[in-house]
Amino acid sequence: MLPVQKDAATLQYVTQIMRRTPLVPVKLTVHLGGVGLWVDCGKGYVSSTNKTARCGSAQCNLAAGRAKICGPSGGNGICGLSTYNPISNTGIIDSLRIDVVSIESTTNGRAVTVPKFIFLCGSDPFVLRGLATGVTGIAALGRSKAALPSQLAAAFSFHRKFAICLSPSSSNGIIIIGDVPNNNVDVSKSLTYTPLIINPVEIESGFLGIPSNEYLIGVKSIKVSGKAILFNAKLLSVDKNGYGGTKISTAVPYTVPETSIYSALVQAFVNAMPNVARVAPVPPFGVCFNSRDFGIGSKSVPQIDLVLQSNEVLWSILGANSIVQVGNDDNVSCLGFVDGGAPGTSIVIGGYQLENNLLQFDLASSRLGFSNSLLLRRTFCSNFKFTFI
Repeated sequence: MLPVQKDAATLQYVTQIMRRTPLVPVKLTVHLGGVGLWVDCGKGYVSSTNKTARCGSAQCNLAAGRAKICGPSGGNGICGLSTYNPISNTGIIDSLRIDVVSIESTTNGRAVTVPKFIFLCGSDPFVLRGLATGVTGIAALGRSKAALPSQLAAAFSFHRKFAICLSPSSSNGIIIIGDVPNNNVDVSKSLTYTPLIINPVEIESGFLGIPSNEYLIGVKSIKVSGKAILFNAKLLSVDKNGYGGTKISTAVPYTVPETSIYSALVQAFVNAMPNVARVAPVPPFGVCFNSRDFGIGSKSVPQIDLVLQSNEVLWSILGANSIVQVGNDDNVSCLGFVDGGAPGTSIVIGGYQLENNLLQFDLASSRLGFSNSLLLRRTFCSNFKFTFI
């Protein structure tokens, strides 16, 4: 398992793993996508177990597939792959490497080691732009068999699944690889499930014909206070070019809907609170309110429901995940959604809407389990205390 903390300055979710020989701590920004873990190798990367993967090797074929770029010596060249930063939306081609990784086990709480962990070696500081202070890479949790969950599952014969539970403060959230162990509040046994959808186009890498490593779900409609909002429902489906649909992301701090969806959502949300005064919006938000007219956990805040495969399967967003207190002014709170213009993905569910919600990504069964707000169960992601068995 891996601890996760929210960086106050960037709103990124940051974890730490032990790498190299001898082991050193490395901070990484969490990304629900990506081909594989990558770290900056440009400054002071010293490890006696660091090796370069060659084209034609099992490691290169596992990580890169059709997306690999080989050196001039053909099959004996260095295996290259795109190092992608989802925060700054930048990337370059870098070499694939093999080295030691060590993390804490949920079985007995002790450190376990993967001696031949595949990763990408970032060689240009350009690709580090926008990452939180002290962070030197990306912990990619995507669908790829070279991503962190699949490599660890293969190394320790886990089920190919992982769970995240993000905390809204500097308190630790958690990433769990494999099954969720016994917990004093065992929410994992009462999750709601929805299919995971594969986008046929990998927009991140730029390689055509390669499926995306990100996680999409099939939102069919959106309700505010139980009433469906009106917009072009075709935007909720992924087209042949990879555009549309709904994905889950830790790379954006707040949910980003396409403009027409955002406008309909805002209008419905405002209409559902006729007695709450609006105040001047505070960027990046488009609508803000006088906090004295309601409490974040009060019944005056409309519930937002993402309707999934049926009207009975709802991802419910309550006030704690929809209303954001801004700045140092206790009297100003904003709807925590940001106008996305005309993006490639119609709805990107951002980090704020994921907080205190246990999410389990089952790659083998291609389904997502979610708890909805843990506040309804009087617990938090930071309260998880595991009973090691």
